[in-house]
Amino acid sequence: MPEPRQPAVYAIGAQRGFADVLADGLLRRFGGDPMGLARATLLIPNHRAGRAITEALVRHAADGLLLPRMVLIGDIDLDESLGALLDPLGEGAEVPPAVDPLERRFRLAALIAREGAGRAGADDPAETLRLACEYARVLDQLQVEEKTLDQLDTIDVEADLAEHWAAARDLFLRVGRAWQGELAAMGCIDPADRRNRLLDKTARRWREQPPLTPVIAAGITTSAPAIARLLRSIADLPQGMVVLPGLDLDMDEALWEALGNPVTAPPQPGGEPVERPAITHPQYHLKQLLHAMSVGRAEVEPWQAEPRTGLAADRARLLRSIFLPARLSDRWVTLEAADRRTRGVRIVEAENPDEEAQAIALLVRQALDIPARRVAIVTPDRSLAARVIAHLRRWDIEADDSAGEALPVTPPGRFLLAVAQCLADDFAPVPLLDLFKHPLAQAGETRREWLDEVRALDRLLRGPRPAPGLAGIDALIGNRQLKSWWQEAKALLDPIARWPREPQPLSATIQAIADAADGLSNQAVWTGLAGRCASDLVQQLLARTGAHDPLVTPAQAVNILARLMREKAVRPPYGKHPRVAIYGLLEARLQSADLVICAGLNEGVWPQIPSPDPWLAPMVRNALGLPPLEMRVGLAAQDLAGGFASAEVVLTRARRDGSAPTVASRFLLRLQAVAPDRQMEDHETLALARRLDRRLPVERIEKPAPRPSAEQRVKRLSVTELDRLRADPYAFYAKRILALPSLDPVDAEPSAAWRGTLVHEILEYWHREDVLDAASLVPRACRYLDEANVHPLIKALWRPRLVAALDWIAGETLALVAEGRRMIDAERSGTFMIEGVEIRGKADRIDRLPDGTLAIVDYKTGKPPSARQVEAGYALQLGLLGMMAERGGFAAKDNQPKIAGRATAFEYWSLTRSKTGDFGYRETPVGRKNSELTAENMLPTAEHFLREALDTWILGDAPFNAKLVPDQAIYTEYDQLMRLAEWYGRQGSGQ
Repeated sequence: MPEPRQPAVYAIGAQRGFADVLADGLLRRFGGDPMGLARATLLIPNHRAGRAITEALVRHAADGLLLPRMVLIGDIDLDESLGALLDPLGEGAEVPPAVDPLERRFRLAALIAREGAGRAGADDPAETLRLACEYARVLDQLQVEEKTLDQLDTIDVEADLAEHWAAARDLFLRVGRAWQGELAAMGCIDPADRRNRLLDKTARRWREQPPLTPVIAAGITTSAPAIARLLRSIADLPQGMVVLPGLDLDMDEALWEALGNPVTAPPQPGGEPVERPAITHPQYHLKQLLHAMSVGRAEVEPWQAEPRTGLAADRARLLRSIFLPARLSDRWVTLEAADRRTRGVRIVEAENPDEEAQAIALLVRQALDIPARRVAIVTPDRSLAARVIAHLRRWDIEADDSAGEALPVTPPGRFLLAVAQCLADDFAPVPLLDLFKHPLAQAGETRREWLDEVRALDRLLRGPRPAPGLAGIDALIGNRQLKSWWQEAKALLDPIARWPREPQPLSATIQAIADAADGLSNQAVWTGLAGRCASDLVQQLLARTGAHDPLVTPAQAVNILARLMREKAVRPPYGKHPRVAIYGLLEARLQSADLVICAGLNEGVWPQIPSPDPWLAPMVRNALGLPPLEMRVGLAAQDLAGGFASAEVVLTRARRDGSAPTVASRFLLRLQAVAPDRQMEDHETLALARRLDRRLPVERIEKPAPRPSAEQRVKRLSVTELDRLRADPYAFYAKRILALPSLDPVDAEPSAAWRGTLVHEILEYWHREDVLDAASLVPRACRYLDEANVHPLIKALWRPRLVAALDWIAGETLALVAEGRRMIDAERSGTFMIEGVEIRGKADRIDRLPDGTLAIVDYKTGKPPSARQVEAGYALQLGLLGMMAERGGFAAKDNQPKIAGRATAFEYWSLTRSKTGDFGYRETPVGRKNSELTAENMLPTAEHFLREALDTWILGDAPFNAKLVPDQAIYTEYDQLMRLAEWYGRQGSGQ
């Protein structure tokens, strides 16, 4: 009887390019027969591996060749399924079909809501859908590791579990039992369960009927039981081979044993303590795979003879030294020089992520000058990858990004979310303008005219938010010229315009959003690769029915849509640079290039901090025998070790992220500890990257002082503009001569000026209609606030203060009437001429005193100006209005008689809190202690400063200096125009 065949298991060291060495070995074994390689079947982990192996075969083949059949094992993490050989069509009832992943998520969400009724978040469809996603992930892990709910139920750790973890496990079990019932009713199984069954079926078929052609499993490192059984069956086939990537066959036995033994069963209570294995070591998961295959390392042979000298041998020893387990780290002290060689390895430590991306882009650009040179950028940091892509576009290089582009950042995805956000925010100004300005909105020949009207709407929507819904914008537009266009735009929004605010079925809400997006974009939202991806997702959501079509509010619908869209990646099939690729850690496995740049080597990025399991506590996972989350650190280390297979390797990191200093990756720190070689630091690339974006010489900006001609100087002046003219002439110049009005932000918070305008409008109507009825003022103000749709913050915080102050005004007015003082008019406009210049203004209130003279009243919602300000020539509004009354500037109008006379009283009525603690008080700038300003010289003082200003800037030729009197220049809307930050403060320092 022949001896049993030793399992055919081979290994390729991490220091060598797996795809190239595999291709060379395949050609050596099967290249003699023109059909030899074509008869072989190659089992590979994912699509990227197949592409890399195909390219390597083409590079190494001297002549044309027929490629082997490549079959995917599939990777759940990459959302890849089994190949056709392992999952043939027409399986029938032998292996039930897998449930659709999105269908599974919605059904699980419904079960979580039902079984977890009363728990936090159980009544929020968006939150239950998030929990369902995590539930499905944990369920896949259980099934991949062939663990059952019954095993989970038998684990007795209740006494050691916190209450919330125990509740989470109980809910997990209840949902799992219910989910098994639903699967049975549907006649489906979970994708991971189906994958296990198909792999076992293939392994069993090959054991019973070995294939007549070679079967080679290459690059598979997953130690899941079903995959391990399949790999063992392949290794036992007469023409079967298993080729493992990254397994170090030259590691000494002491080091191999120091990795620890894979735990096959959870520790028993009261039993011997089990020594924790080195799960973060890059070789540990390979040792675990060999254990699952029942193969010893001594039985594994090299795929090709490993070189004992040269760069590959140096890299092998260096990697072995870097990743020594903690218990053997004392070996670092006695390492030989051969174990520390870093030839071909460079380190770039930038100051910030943008500088890091610029340096990477420069390295890529330099490498592409060499014909046929291939560059791979490997990083788990998607924001860094996006920066690199942007910098490469400087040279028209479009890198092939394996992650593609997330659907929400593509134009169709962003447009769909903009429509949904409009619905959720009830057509608030910001999301509405965001939607109308999107490039897909009315794309086509009418786009220019559309944007002209949208810009007009933008101007109209600046300031505090109008009333909710489209009705609020209707009221704001009124009968303006914009009305006809707005009616047409509203018709495009009709599918979501009258959508109820109470919860509605998700499918119906998505249908309304899709209809609005379709009409508003003229169907352009569904075009292109991203549009088709968005269409597929929408169609899946529209298929929701019954209990699996949750009732959602518009805001919840936005959250659900955004979450599902973030999981969709758009990958253009062509148009990218053929020699520049950007990989994530999963996609980078088995790839090779002439230059490999491992980027983002900071702790928390590479390796990433494992996300906690929201369903099963670490204690439960350990007791169940699931792989610990920390094993991902070891996989990240293996990914980094694979990058060292290139002849030229660059490791990059940034010392700071967006907000704080960073900590270098533990892998980089180990490298620097093992080989403290300063020659690895690439200062030249950093210096060149900094010079590439060097700033131009700083141009000294002087304090602006424009000097317009006499014809350009305005001959009209408001009483409120005199302060601006005297304190900040440049701001007056920008506003009045350049005619550059300042614009409020869209959906702005109510400002002090806006609150003042509101108070003046309330008091004006009260003064004109029922000033002697004190009881009517507060109710009138409340009605006005309600009808004007005042910002909720105003209603909640300011309304009580306003009511108290208005009560004081009403009482004070009636008290003055009893003293013989009566109000003549409110909000009265007037003008007068002085030296050919028209002075105009509006008096908040004018009273007739018992002696026949006038009192000028100015309402203030803040602190009134001081007498010292008035004496210095500022806050002269009361004096100028007194001059206007004395010169008959308040002419008769609108059935109101002319107001003329001498002003002897000047008062501020403030609505703020007084010294006594009550709201509202009167104050006058004249007759104050230690002040020379009196009622008699108030008007001469105002006239003096007015004439001085007119002679200097309006009638004279003085320049309009910026911030002439900074202490009084309180308005800042023109500071950017005058480039204040570039010159302010230099005058006193002599710089």
